[in-house]
Amino acid sequence: MSNHHPEPGDLTLLVSQDGKHFLAKVEAGGSLHTHAGIVQHDDVLAAGWGARVNSHLDKPFTVLRPSIEEVLRTIKRNTQIMYPKEIGYILLKLSIVPGARVIEAGSGSGGLTIALARYATPGGHVYSYDVRPEHLAMALQNVELLGLDQSVTFHERDIESGFIEREVDALFLDVREPWLYLDSVQEALIGGGFFGSLVPTMNQVMRLAEALDRRPFAEVEICEITLRQYRTVPQRIRPLDRLAAHTGYLIFARSRFKGEPAEFNRERESRAAGRDRDRDR
Repeated sequence: MSNHHPEPGDLTLLVSQDGKHFLAKVEAGGSLHTHAGIVQHDDVLAAGWGARVNSHLDKPFTVLRPSIEEVLRTIKRNTQIMYPKEIGYILLKLSIVPGARVIEAGSGSGGLTIALARYATPGGHVYSYDVRPEHLAMALQNVELLGLDQSVTFHERDIESGFIEREVDALFLDVREPWLYLDSVQEALIGGGFFGSLVPTMNQVMRLAEALDRRPFAEVEICEITLRQYRTVPQRIRPLDRLAAHTGYLIFARSRFKGEPAEFNRERESRAAGRDRDRDR
């Protein structure tokens, strides 16, 4: 990280004068074709981080070391990737730290996979499930772009058959009907492990909340995250016309110790009955 210049094989972000972002793994003799002309990788390698290079049309590009957020916004995709505003909170809520073992389903284009793997390394591992081979191929391509492929195992497998791994620290579901797989989630997680899911509609939230309530999960949280960005021209600072508002609901919970669902459900039923009595008074 202390090098002042990109080196061969470095993932580099090139930003055009009109604000378009291009990711490139720069190599000697390579080139990047853009709407503003061809940028030679040799020029990028000779430039310092933060410097400018020109395309063959003499259009300037800024050479930057990409952040994970910029990578996630720029990678190739064949599905809508999860927004960074959700991913950041997911990483915190699932306690993704070096050494963590994490399951996700489905893989999509690999946006969340990249973030999970980046923060679980060194020492951790991500197990990513999807039934669509084209999604797995795109996710693998994006994971390889960041050199994280040794930290990820992809499974072309329907999670109706359950998860292969056991005693994982965290598990995240980005699937249509997550409530159908909670028994498999419970089997895969360690006691006290972290569970999360993203769904787009309140109907799905209700189904998942009801299913969690019938099983040994604790510390349930439901939320959505809104990010409001602003124009950065000093004389005209104001909110952008477009707002990334509702993109999905996030649901989190903690797995309780296996083998105590009956006692746990009785506790829940007792608390629910008490709340009902309070409302009736």
